[in-house]
Order: sequence, then C-alpha cells, then structure tokens
Amino acid sequence: MATAKCILVTGPPGVGKTTLVMRVFEKLRASHPQLSIRGFYTREVREGSERVGFEVVTLDGRRGPLASSKASSAESVRWPTVGKYKIDVASFESLALPELQVKEGTDLFIIDEVGKMELFSSSFFPAVMRVLESNIPILASIPIPKFGRDIPAVARLRNHPGATLFTLNAGNRDVVRENIYNQLVDMLCKS
Repeated sequence: MATAKCILVTGPPGVGKTTLVMRVFEKLRASHPQLSIRGFYTREVREGSERVGFEVVTLDGRRGPLASSKASSAESVRWPTVGKYKIDVASFESLALPELQVKEGTDLFIIDEVGKMELFSSSFFPAVMRVLESNIPILASIPIPKFGRDIPAVARLRNHPGATLFTLNAGNRDVVRENIYNQLVDMLCKS
C-alpha cells in the first residue's frame, strides 16, 4: 500500500476546525481551479443564538440534516443521539457517502468531520478508510479526545502512518491554515 497523504486538524469544539478546512478549500479552489476536490463539511444550524443542530454540506453546495435537537418525526424516535441531538443517519449517508467514492481524477478529499455523529453511519468509516488507502490526499477534521478517551475509529485515523496531525488553538489558526495550504499545494503539484 502506498503511503497515505492525510492531513488531520483537531482541537476543542468551537476553535475553528471547520472554518480552517473551508478557508483552505476556498483558497485551493481559487488558486488551482483545475483541481477536482470532493467531500463535505458540517456546519451548525442556529435559531437566533441557540444551536439547534448540524447539517452536512457537500462541496458543490447540496445540504441536508445531520443532527437536530428539534427532530420529532415518527422515525426520529429510533435515531441515535449525541447529547441533545438526534442523528439523521440516512440523510447524512445520502449526501456524504457518494462524495467519498474513490474515482479516477479526484485530486483531494475534504472530510469535516470524522466525529461521533458521523460515525453512527456504519458505512462511513469504511468509506473513509478506502479513501485513505487510495493514496488520494485528504484534509479531514477530527475531534480532540474527550476526558482522555479517543473514539476508536478516530484513534485509527490519528495513528495512521500517513497522517499528519495539526492541533488548532485560537493563537495558531492563521499559521496552521497557511501551513496546511502550502503542504497540500506541494502534495497536489507533485502528483
């Protein structure tokens, strides 16, 4: 197996992992418009100042629910939960899984995030591993271990020999963003 080219971003909730990933994506798209970049990101859904859930958004702008504190449909009763949020696994899978198919001509995958909510999909982590083994570069975000305990799938990614880990904090965001952008440009221009 070829060495993976996997850049991971971690840090506490709210530190700016998704913002960093999206800024790197936007800068790459502007500076290298010929690149084929696939993947998704998750973003908060707010009502006023209250976070009421998360949605999954593909890089071409399609979106759907990932988790909601307001889900009250008949089927949502059976959905898994993380804290106050019910996870809509079917919605997540319908958007995220097609974006993670390894296809000829893909230059980069963006996966934000490989976290507890997303991992309720039994098909998600195997899809992430197939991308990792394809040797196509990946930029992904992962949660920081909570109370010193790592999610097993996240630990496998974090400890993968081809993974480079950046830990984000409020003071290093701009430097880390530039560093990741430059590493990806180097990687993508050599392949």
